[in-house]
Amino acid sequence: MNRKVHSITGLFNTPNEILNAVEEIRKAGYTMFDVNTPYPVHGIERAMKLKPSKLGYVTFFVGVSGALFAFLFMTWVSVNNYPLIIGGKPFFTWPAFIPITFEVTVLSASIATVLTMLFVMFRFPNISNPLHDTNYMKQVSSDKFGIMISSLDPKFDENSASELLLKLGAKNIELVYYPDDIKIKVFEPKFIIFLLLVAVLTSGTTYFLLNKLMYMQPFSWMSEQNKVLPQTKSDFWSDGFSNRMPVPGTVSRNYIGYEFKGKPDSVIYGLSNPLPFNSKIIDIGKQRYNTFCSPCHGYFGKGDSRLRNQFPAPPTLLSEKVKKWVDGNIFHVITNGQNVMPSYAKQISVEDRWAIVHYIRVLQRAQDAKDTDLENNVK
Repeated sequence: MNRKVHSITGLFNTPNEILNAVEEIRKAGYTMFDVNTPYPVHGIERAMKLKPSKLGYVTFFVGVSGALFAFLFMTWVSVNNYPLIIGGKPFFTWPAFIPITFEVTVLSASIATVLTMLFVMFRFPNISNPLHDTNYMKQVSSDKFGIMISSLDPKFDENSASELLLKLGAKNIELVYYPDDIKIKVFEPKFIIFLLLVAVLTSGTTYFLLNKLMYMQPFSWMSEQNKVLPQTKSDFWSDGFSNRMPVPGTVSRNYIGYEFKGKPDSVIYGLSNPLPFNSKIIDIGKQRYNTFCSPCHGYFGKGDSRLRNQFPAPPTLLSEKVKKWVDGNIFHVITNGQNVMPSYAKQISVEDRWAIVHYIRVLQRAQDAKDTDLENNVK
C-alpha cells in the first residue's frame, strides 16, 4: 500500500481507438502521457500535440562547428603554418579540404547526437523504467495499442484516470509502481565483469583472426605469393636483383624513342612543331605551362620564380637567344632537361610539350607586340 505509483495504463485493440483515446485524454487536460504501439500509427504525433525534438539543434550546431573547425584548421596550416607549393597550385586549395571537412562534420554530428540521447535525454546510466517487464509492455510490443498516464501529471488521480480510460474503452487497466529500491545496475560488479569479458573476447578474437588465422593454410594464400617484395633480395636470379633489364635492342610496342636524348641542344635539327598554332592548342599549352613551368619561370616567362629563392631562378624565356631558337630547341630542353632543370618527359606528354612551346612563343610575342598585332586583334 506504501508503494509509489508510476503511472496507469490501458490497452486498445485498433489504431482508431488509440487515436480517439489520445484526443479525449488531451481534451481532459492531461499533458504527461505517452502512447505505445506495435508499429507507427499515422497521425499519432499530431493527436498528441508533440513538439519537434530539440535533438536536431544539437546535431546541427555540433556538425557546423566541426565543419568550420576542420576547414579553418586546414586553411591555417596550408596558408600560414606549413605552406607548400604543389604543382604550382595556390596555398589555399579549398577543394582539397572538402573530403576532410565532410568527414569531420558527419562524425562530430553523429557522435554528439548519440551522446546527447544517452546522457541527456535518456539520463544514462539511470535508464531503468518501471514499464519494463510489465504485461502492458508485452502487449503493446505484440498486437495491442496502449496509453500510459504518468503520475507526475498535475491532474493525475488514480480514480479519475482509471474512470476516463474505462470510459474510452480501454482494457486491462492497471497501475504501475516504482520498484522498492531503485538501483543503478550499470556499476554492479557483475556488469563490470561482463564488460571486461566482452572486451577480452573481442580483442582476443580480433588478434587471432588478423595475426594468426590469416597466416594459416588455406587463408595464407594471399600472403604467400610467388612475387618479389620491395627492398628484398631475389633468390631466383644469380645476381640477386629482382627487376631485370630489357633484352638489348628491344623497345616497347608503339614506343618511339627520343633520338636526341642526352645530347646538347646545339645538335638539334629537323625537329619541327607538329601541332597547329590555334587558340585551342595555346589554351592547352597555357594550362600545362602554368602547372609545370611557372613555379620557376614565372607566369610570363621572365624567370621571376615563385619559389621565394628556395631554388635557383632560371634564365628568362624572353631573351634574344631563346627567341632565335627553333621550336625543337625548346622542346629538347623540356624533354632532356638542362643544368639544374630536370627532364619533364615523364610528367608531360609529347603533345603537351609542343603545346607549351606554342604558348612560350605567345609570351615572347606579347612582350614585343607590333602595331599589326593590335590591328588584327581589334578586327
